[in-house]
Amino acid sequence: MKTVIIGGGAAGMTAALFAKENNNEVIILEKNEKLGKKLFITGKGRCNYANIAEFDKLIDSVVTNNKFMYSSFRAFSNTDAINFFEELGLKGKVERGGRVFPVSDKSSDVIKVLEKAIRSKGISVRLNTEVRELLVEDDKIKGVELRSGEVVTCDKCIVATGGMSYQSTGSTGDGYKWAKETGHRIEEICGGLTGLNTKEDYPKKMQGLSLKNVEVSIYNMGSEKVVFRDFGEMLFSHFGVTGPVILTASSYIGKKLKGGNMKLVIDFKPSLDREKLDHRLLRDIDDNPHRSYRNMLKTLLPEKAVDVFVERTGIKKDTKAGNLTRVQREKLVNELKHFELTVTGTRPVNEAIITKGGVSVKDLKPKTFESKRVNGLYFIGEVIDVDAITGGFNLQIAWSSAYAAGIDCR
Repeated sequence: MKTVIIGGGAAGMTAALFAKENNNEVIILEKNEKLGKKLFITGKGRCNYANIAEFDKLIDSVVTNNKFMYSSFRAFSNTDAINFFEELGLKGKVERGGRVFPVSDKSSDVIKVLEKAIRSKGISVRLNTEVRELLVEDDKIKGVELRSGEVVTCDKCIVATGGMSYQSTGSTGDGYKWAKETGHRIEEICGGLTGLNTKEDYPKKMQGLSLKNVEVSIYNMGSEKVVFRDFGEMLFSHFGVTGPVILTASSYIGKKLKGGNMKLVIDFKPSLDREKLDHRLLRDIDDNPHRSYRNMLKTLLPEKAVDVFVERTGIKKDTKAGNLTRVQREKLVNELKHFELTVTGTRPVNEAIITKGGVSVKDLKPKTFESKRVNGLYFIGEVIDVDAITGGFNLQIAWSSAYAAGIDCR
């Protein structure tokens, strides 16, 4: 049995190891000059390769088509992934949110243990090798044709080419093209885990300001029904907002934004309700009634936000704190608890951490990731229409789908 794997990233390398367990002849075709190019930059170079979450949370972390992942997560869970890497020689450590990183904090160590295992098992790796098309006859995979014109025959083919994000790493959407050419449906491609553009320029005025412990809520325009709400860290940027809580939000609202703008509300003081916040303002005013309004804001907000709040509240910056009226205090409380921005869209897919959309799961078998349309052809990892929030969950999709397809190649 001969198995060809297109793509030497996280999913491709792992699938090769599991396919080899069935005594297959396994070949990895990688168009880059080295394996694991995108894996190298994952998690800002630290590679959050797993999460210790319970199974229910693992499933809930998948934003798109989580039910499709149920079988593969059961067959190769996050615990299995952690044990798999430990057996390969990678030592991990658990950080906030159950995230698992290499003890060394180096993504290169994840790649190294995979490469070492690939070499030790005698798996053939062909770098700088670009595939032009899949060769299918009578609804069965027969091989692949390379850009050079060479034909590589096979009994099984696993497509692990990634999505469209970080295109400099080789993720340029090749897998979508081949899937379409072989009769598979492609769900709309867009960025996932990405920043959000805003209509207003207030974020630009606060560019670089990072906020911790804020609550973010997103609504459809003209509606009070919450589409997304979470608590955590965020960052203001020249285009709008980003940071962990915003990246998560983008995966839930990205496609909804196609229908129009959405309302983003930031609560700068989620631990205080409006009444308690007003009491705090009154205490601050009593302690120093002659301080200017602008200087009073410095006790409530980071410096970069102060002038924006002066502008948003419409209160003159040199107004004495003791002269603030009840109505003016209410304006300030409202801005602190309900800082509203208009979200106009997500950042481009090439700026996104992951890709949403891809090969439709309706055309794949959930237990094996084999195509329902072409025998012996598999699609795994980011190329398929499955994505998750941050925290190691997207790599879990890669590991679990790689296991499912790899062990089925026999």
